[in-house]
Amino acid sequence: MTTEADTAEQGDSPAGQALTGLLRPHRLGLAAVLAFQIVSALGGLIPLIAVVELGRALLRQGPVDEDHVWAAVTVGAIGLLVRVLFGALSSGIGHLIDGELQLSVRRLLAEHLGRVPLGWYSRRSSGELNQVVQSDVGDLHPLTAHTPGEIASAIVVPLTSLVYLFLINWRLTLVALAPVLLGLVLNLMLMSDKRRRDQLALDGAMGRIAGSAVEFVEGISVVKAFGASGRAHRAFIKAADDFADYFLAWVRGVAALGALASLVLSPPFVLVVILTGGAALITTDAMPPADLLPFLLLGLALTAPVAALGHGLDDVQAAQRAAGRIQDLLRVPPLPEPARPVAPSGHRVELRDVCFSYEPGHEVLRGIDLVLEPGTVTALVGASGGGKSTLAQLLPRFLDPTRGTVSLGGVDLRDIASRDLYRLVSFVFQDVRLLRASVADNIALAVPRAGREDVVRAARLARIHERILELPCGYDSVIGEDAGLSGGEAQRISIARALLADAPVLVLDEATAFADPRTERDVRRALDTLRENRTQLVIAHRLETIAEADTVVVLEDGVVSERGTPAELLATEGRFAAMWEAQQTWPDDALQDPGTATKGGEYQ
Repeated sequence: MTTEADTAEQGDSPAGQALTGLLRPHRLGLAAVLAFQIVSALGGLIPLIAVVELGRALLRQGPVDEDHVWAAVTVGAIGLLVRVLFGALSSGIGHLIDGELQLSVRRLLAEHLGRVPLGWYSRRSSGELNQVVQSDVGDLHPLTAHTPGEIASAIVVPLTSLVYLFLINWRLTLVALAPVLLGLVLNLMLMSDKRRRDQLALDGAMGRIAGSAVEFVEGISVVKAFGASGRAHRAFIKAADDFADYFLAWVRGVAALGALASLVLSPPFVLVVILTGGAALITTDAMPPADLLPFLLLGLALTAPVAALGHGLDDVQAAQRAAGRIQDLLRVPPLPEPARPVAPSGHRVELRDVCFSYEPGHEVLRGIDLVLEPGTVTALVGASGGGKSTLAQLLPRFLDPTRGTVSLGGVDLRDIASRDLYRLVSFVFQDVRLLRASVADNIALAVPRAGREDVVRAARLARIHERILELPCGYDSVIGEDAGLSGGEAQRISIARALLADAPVLVLDEATAFADPRTERDVRRALDTLRENRTQLVIAHRLETIAEADTVVVLEDGVVSERGTPAELLATEGRFAAMWEAQQTWPDDALQDPGTATKGGEYQ
């Protein structure tokens, strides 16, 4: 996604094109909104003109023309009815279009985000995505529901009023027009390039506040548990301080002009100008006193729409910026799908000369050659930042290698349809995300038609069945509503989901990080029962969890530095042996019976 600086460099044209593209399917409906609003605006002006004509008829010397009076009353009532009827039609159609537009844009975003490589999300904050999917789509609302009517009124009402007033007295019409012209000039000055840049910077600061707030709230339990609330607050406070600085700069840039524009277009100022000009004309016998009445009533009709036009243009610019960010998100390249998908033969995983970089010039993985045989467990270990999680994300094709190939059953993953690939590769990561749905539906996410007995069997294997029965509605309890789960319990739900999917390739990234030692041992044994013909890749920081792995691969700075069985690597007294020794001291037979030990060297 582009930054606010990038957007500023692009100017308004790309954002305007993006906005036009989003509105194009609704152009007929928007034309109807404009047409009805123009009729409504004219209808709203008719009662004012009727009052003017009524006043002039009553103030004239001589007998009152009753026919003229009743005609003015009748026409005014009809105009009021037209105003209400067509205004309701315009507003109703505008809000219907707004609902359709927001629904279509959100569906388009959801469909596109479903095709984006999952690894892309790891480098995006939830606040950033929330701003686009929620806030930016919401910013399109005034554009269809309110702005067309405001702009139509701002054009039709003053022009019609000017024609009518000009026919009464052209001199006072020019006087009444002075605040309008001055207000337009000030509003144009408020829409300068500098103000647009300041607004983009303000939008960016607001986005950073939203992101830091979402991340702080999502992690509040962990933050408080580890006493790190001060550090966590600092990120949010810094974002808030930055926003305050940008906001003050923005206010300083518009305060004086904005206040002056509001003053010039305010009813008291307009009345003072008209009364001053009218008094001068009346005292010089250039205009009869009765002709001042239409200017007092319709003079406000000249400036009020112009003031609304300024807000309407602000909404248009905000919608343009929002549409630009939506378009940026829609430009994120989707995961390429093969033109002619190939079905793999078997479940052997091979990585050949695999390199990967998130940014040009900085490779996270370099020259990885690795074979994962069916029925074996391969463990990835190494220091944080060594590339373990990145490598694991290549197997379910969350990421594609920048060089080299990752193949399954002799077929490059890029030649396998993603729908087929996700049926062949299951994954359980440390950061578990559960849906606001029932526990059963969360477990059966990959197999929606699974029977309850299959769901229960998977939950038993993941050692979470008994805990589910304790929930208020058992397997029908909705997570986030009547089901609260700890981190370890959420991980076991995720493991049950992977077990039910029964994919031949399983990727586990610290899948039991939050589990207690006994549960971790039980889950590991459950996975061992499914080991036959299953290809497993396990990332572990607690080395005792991979004591029974067939192969251990040590990654350092994106390069394989050691590989072999746990016993072989311990015997070489290399990097793996040093990591093992640094974590804890195990008995000599730990490798033969790792289930007898728990973290910290205690035994059961």
